[in-house]
Amino acid sequence: MPLGLKKRDFLLIGIAILILAFLLQAPPESTSRVPFDDDHKQYYDIVKKQGKKAAEKFCEECHNPDTVPFPEGHPAKYRCLFCHKMQPS
Repeated sequence: MPLGLKKRDFLLIGIAILILAFLLQAPPESTSRVPFDDDHKQYYDIVKKQGKKAAEKFCEECHNPDTVPFPEGHPAKYRCLFCHKMQPS
């Protein structure tokens, strides 16, 4: 075999290529990011200092059926920052 590669080396390379091909087929990110505006700016500080779970406690104050309702089929509302990422800083 060329370059002193063994059968298992080719198998490992083949598996790595398959994993890479699989990852490249992932759909683009479609979930909206948390805007960096006057309404949300304070939560960026909470995320940095206390973490995502501390900031998520405040989401429902505005994002609820009366003010900013969730779209049809929206998943559980208590893990907002699991899907909705913060803007890069």
